[in-house]
Amino acid sequence: MLATKSVSPKITAMCNCKSVAVVAFGSPITTSACYCDSCQEAARQIGALTNAPCVAGSDGGTEYVVYRKDRVLCTQGKELLKAYKLDPDSPTSRVVANCCNTAMFLAFDDNKHWVDLYRSRCLGDVPSLRMRVCTRFAPDAERLPRDVPQFPSYPPRFIAALIWAKFGMWLNPTRLEA
Repeated sequence: MLATKSVSPKITAMCNCKSVAVVAFGSPITTSACYCDSCQEAARQIGALTNAPCVAGSDGGTEYVVYRKDRVLCTQGKELLKAYKLDPDSPTSRVVANCCNTAMFLAFDDNKHWVDLYRSRCLGDVPSLRMRVCTRFAPDAERLPRDVPQFPSYPPRFIAALIWAKFGMWLNPTRLEA
């Protein structure tokens, strides 16, 4: 039998009208700003929805707080969430609260073990940015803030953190219930 670990809520992501709440427990895997073409296009498409809050920052990057999938739970308004795909064959969906067109998180269809919460939706003790990834796609990479390390693609430490999180889920899963 696998051990179930009790973890306290760390942050809550809320939609603009407060109808949808997503709670993340424990410490995140990392926090990052992504500049890949997909994140930029998704920010444009979501931003074009009626009254949608801006997804990307002024530098073109989308900031995420990355959590293990077993540590993220929609506690309110789950029926209001809708997945948007850039392409029908895309393995990723941007999940939006339909009530106010607020982007809440990025999810993976192929059962990945992590969820990327939009950092701009997070309340409470929101972790600071740790890295900028896929900066080679940034609209103006030379003008990006130099506050955290920058990587033209996904750095080995980012990949290692995701792999380590997967092992953590196997060895010590978190069981959450609404």
